[in-house]
Amino acid sequence: MPNHITPDSCSSMPSSSHRMRKYACFTATLLLSIFALSSASVAQPVAAPTPTPKSSASPAPQPPSAPQVPSVPSEPPRVLPSIPTIEVPEGDAVRAREYWLKDYGFSSVWKEATGRGITVAVIDTGVDQSHQDLRDNVLPGTDVSGVGSARGWKGLGVEPEHGTMVASLIAGHGHRDPQTPSFSGVGGKRPAGMIGVAPEAKILPISLEIGTVSEGAKSIDEQLPEAVRYAVDHGADIINLSVGSDSTNWPEQWDSAFAYAEEKGVIIVASAGNRGSGITQVGAPATMPGVLTVGGVNQNKQDSWSSSSQGISIAVVAPSENLMGATPDNKYAVWSGTSGAAPIVSGLAALIKEKYPNLTASQIIQRIISSADDVGETGRDALYGYGIINPAKALSSKTSDDVQENPLGSMSQWIQVHRKSQSQPAPSASVPIHHADENVPVASAPTPRRPVEDSGILPFIVLGGFFLWVFIITRFSIRSLSQLVRTHQKRRRPQGR
Repeated sequence: MPNHITPDSCSSMPSSSHRMRKYACFTATLLLSIFALSSASVAQPVAAPTPTPKSSASPAPQPPSAPQVPSVPSEPPRVLPSIPTIEVPEGDAVRAREYWLKDYGFSSVWKEATGRGITVAVIDTGVDQSHQDLRDNVLPGTDVSGVGSARGWKGLGVEPEHGTMVASLIAGHGHRDPQTPSFSGVGGKRPAGMIGVAPEAKILPISLEIGTVSEGAKSIDEQLPEAVRYAVDHGADIINLSVGSDSTNWPEQWDSAFAYAEEKGVIIVASAGNRGSGITQVGAPATMPGVLTVGGVNQNKQDSWSSSSQGISIAVVAPSENLMGATPDNKYAVWSGTSGAAPIVSGLAALIKEKYPNLTASQIIQRIISSADDVGETGRDALYGYGIINPAKALSSKTSDDVQENPLGSMSQWIQVHRKSQSQPAPSASVPIHHADENVPVASAPTPRRPVEDSGILPFIVLGGFFLWVFIITRFSIRSLSQLVRTHQKRRRPQGR
């Protein structure tokens, strides 16, 4: 019967050819020993495990010690160019989706400013102050629609969550979550949820009703100027207007409110609108002089077709696609549009204001537009404005901020030029109309008289004049005709009679 050979049966081979097979096993054993010794000479020494006191196993026989090779410290791992590295994001899934924090360098500039002490008015559909990522960062505000909550904390209109999403991009601070480990740095103690680009700024909510007409609600033409004035009078440093229209013009009643904000040194940031919602060009209030108008780019920092617009009013662009936002009742949503790009720029303005508190509104705007990365056509263009925001450069001490006037225009000057045909207001009582020594007699009122044309005789005068003219012409014509007849008759009489 044939013999079966197992891997460890070299000693039980049959007697025929026993010697040759014995030599083969010996040779194989010798080669394996040499290979083991060569491997041991290059491997790092590993400490043998220490037997536990309760172990009853007898110590195993120690093999012959290998030659001692001096240990060499291992080099740190290197990044291979052909293999992409993945940076594990800090925080939960919501925080991980805020790509603009790292891609645009916001998290890097938080060591310089976080928005502390700066108030940003969010004139929108209302802000949920009880959201876990906004609690204590939302001040008591107001409602100008006539149908909202007294403090601006209730969502209104067709998108009641809109204002809360805008606010979270500016001043969200995140929250604690047992499932999410904390980390060092700003936002590390509250590693879950939304963190805004200025996480220590305060939000002043002013609610509007947009897109619907509730009973008792004011028109948007009335709501907006009232909201702007309220923001200025209640300490706002920056006003965010993530609202727009499809018209480049605006009601005249907006003029004075925006000029008032300009006079008081308050920055107004507005969204440019979205092609995806049918707005192909920038509309008011983003077209108003002095307003910092924000367009949008996608994650590749290219002009967003659906979530931006175009127009010469655009000053800068910021992320407008695949944005995260907090919504009422501690929820979140992914959204897109320049309504999200504008608050990112408002937050950037808050960081600059905190770091350079003595700068004017015009100088802060200068920093934002002059530090932008120029893309598209050289200089300012209708898609990117002056370029893509660059927070690090905007906060750099090397960036210029020496202008005296707003580089985006002046609302007050515009009013003087374009509204000058309007009647001027009457002088106030404190301004004398006449000189002190001027004697102006008081004239008595004239006696009212009925005009001739209203007396009823005008038609007869006209008719009499007509007949008189006809009579004169007729008489003159008859007289001339008679003279012609007489002359003709004289010429026909025979001579010599």
